[in-house]
Amino acid sequence: MLKAVAEIDALITERSLAGDGELALLRAFSEAAVRHGLPLWRVLFIVDTLHPVYEGRAFRWRNDGVEEDGEMTYGRTDEGEARERWETSAFYRLYHTGETELRRRFHAGDPADYNLMPELVEEGCSDYLIFMQPFGAEGVIGDLDGIFCQICTRAPDGFSDEDLAVVRALVPKLSVAIKCASLARIATTLVEVYLGRDARERVLKGRIARGVAERIRTVLWFSDLRSFTTITDTADPEEIIPLLNDYSGAAIEAIHGAGGDVLKLIGDGILAIFNFDDQAKATAAALAAERDLRARTSAIDARRREEGRPVTSIYIGLHIGEAFYGNIGSDDRLDFTVVGPSVNEVSRIGAMCRSVDRLMVASDEFRAALAPEEQGRLVSVGRFALRGVGRSQELFTLDPALL
Repeated sequence: MLKAVAEIDALITERSLAGDGELALLRAFSEAAVRHGLPLWRVLFIVDTLHPVYEGRAFRWRNDGVEEDGEMTYGRTDEGEARERWETSAFYRLYHTGETELRRRFHAGDPADYNLMPELVEEGCSDYLIFMQPFGAEGVIGDLDGIFCQICTRAPDGFSDEDLAVVRALVPKLSVAIKCASLARIATTLVEVYLGRDARERVLKGRIARGVAERIRTVLWFSDLRSFTTITDTADPEEIIPLLNDYSGAAIEAIHGAGGDVLKLIGDGILAIFNFDDQAKATAAALAAERDLRARTSAIDARRREEGRPVTSIYIGLHIGEAFYGNIGSDDRLDFTVVGPSVNEVSRIGAMCRSVDRLMVASDEFRAALAPEEQGRLVSVGRFALRGVGRSQELFTLDPALL
């Protein structure tokens, strides 16, 4: 037994230090345990997380050749059917009683008295173990306050005393490794959600020093909602956040779908970049995002009108120019974003949508960077002096005849 524990413990440590994710760690543990003679049939780890959509993830392994997804996410468990399933589970008992282990020796006549147990018995489960590894207060992040583990066997006589000792010795060690992998995932998720995808990569690769920035030439997108101030003054206050989520969500999905990166949400405004090496591809991607966004907002408008809720449109300014991209702020509060005259300019261009009554306005530089066959899709709306910009310039919009 001691040899099995030592070897599997060393493997878990090695794979954790190598950066394996939760599912890879679970598979390494389970396969090693089987090699050492443990009669494992199914192993499940459940880990709550810190995510704007999911409550947590489950990681599964089985030893019977049945194909199933090894990783799955689950939503909130505090309402509806999900709440009922949670409250009738053995995990719920451990969570609320403070117990750390529960066993059902079905082969010896123990009852299948919790949710999902009867199905496992029907499939041949003879012995059932679950563990909860709670974290101390300083180790809790969001809903990640502990890890559940479920281990089942089909062995006719269930787990032997030696099997049980090995499992009890190794589950805490595997839980620590899985917690480390989950914390790394949480860090990646939070950085992406709050900074954007490209900024996430840069920050997690160490670009965190204050004042470190690079000069880039990039396509800039600035959008905001039409008549948002009027809507906030006249609509039910409880409608404002859902409205922002609907329209901002559509814009973010369109930008990401075309390869862009959202850098900042400013009230109802969005600042994004399309930082491609090929400027023609970058400008084309911005126009593709604009087309996608119009399709998305049409569907949102139809749904919200049917629900009797306020609707709006999204104004978009597009520009291409140089900007400084990096960390700006104080020692204890940094923002990873773009700054420079071009950023100010794209916001002024977006503001011109109201003056020329168009949903999208682009700079002359943006149009010039398009591939020749794409330039004809934009038509001039006139020459304007933009506030805070030291020169007048011609602005363009999509040819109405092509819409």
